[in-house]
Amino acid sequence: MVNDIKVLIVDDSMFFREYLSEGLKKQNGIEVVGFAKDPYEARDLILELKPDVITLDVNMPRMSGIDFLKKLIPQYPIPVVVISSASTNIFDALDAGAVDFLKKPDIKDKDGTVFFKELAIKIKISSQVKYINVRKDEKSNFSKGSTDIHDVDKYIIAMGASTGGTEALFDVIKRLPVNLPGIVIVQHMPPVFTKMYADRLNNQTDFEVKEAENGDLVKKGRIIIAQGGIQMFVVKRAGEYVIKLSGTEKRSGHCPSVDVLFSSVAEAAREKSVGVLLTGMGVDGATGLLEMKKKGAYTIGQDEATSIVYGMPKAAFSIGAVMTQLPLLDIPGKITSYFNKI
Repeated sequence: MVNDIKVLIVDDSMFFREYLSEGLKKQNGIEVVGFAKDPYEARDLILELKPDVITLDVNMPRMSGIDFLKKLIPQYPIPVVVISSASTNIFDALDAGAVDFLKKPDIKDKDGTVFFKELAIKIKISSQVKYINVRKDEKSNFSKGSTDIHDVDKYIIAMGASTGGTEALFDVIKRLPVNLPGIVIVQHMPPVFTKMYADRLNNQTDFEVKEAENGDLVKKGRIIIAQGGIQMFVVKRAGEYVIKLSGTEKRSGHCPSVDVLFSSVAEAAREKSVGVLLTGMGVDGATGLLEMKKKGAYTIGQDEATSIVYGMPKAAFSIGAVMTQLPLLDIPGKITSYFNKI
């Protein structure tokens, strides 16, 4: 018999704590074992209740959720799902060790069916996460390498990720030389947050990073992040790679879907492409990566040891879609060396 997942709710609003508790009681396999109004109460309850997962607000009195994460994770590696309003603080929380996040619902929505279904999924996924520190061996200075590709804009790099992907993508991108071919990315994320994430990467890396818009040109030095809630395709027009946004139906359980992106890149770029599939739950991206490989693309998958959730890259590896499987921090060097051999 599988035990219920024990959840500790940490939020300074009594009303919202009760709202979460009532909603989670209706979800199979989840038991709310306690509440805390701030990180200090939470610390004591962690020792007493030994929760499997914590839900956490970012903005709280006495100590912020982000400071709490920085103190918590090194001592008690418990998976944390952040529930907060739309704010760039979400990405600070993920950087500090949170596994996933969810936008706070409108509390006028008494039912909250969609919100609690999604929260339950994130709690169940988070409960399976193994805490790893892929950066523990990182040197303060690292070489990005360099490339000198003839007709660079004839090539394209496509990446996909889900749970754990925001930080994994950052760890890859910041190690890549800016003169690589254009990069297109699907990171499973709700609308609004994708624009915030693109802006964050734009500020933190040497690349021009933007949220996708119809007609965007994929070119050297530019990274395009798929919008939340709409599918992103790459099409070839007059010898150039162009972004097309169309359709809100889910594929492989997601919109935007990595499979949709990878399949379009396979068709548009064929052997002049590289596909990279990183950490994430589920199978999205596996069949699309296989299509890319069959069209002559070079394909890379993140290995199990460094994946927060070894789901998507495992699915791709199991069907023969991955040509090279690597630890996260080895992927940037492999991409660079691949293009240096062209």
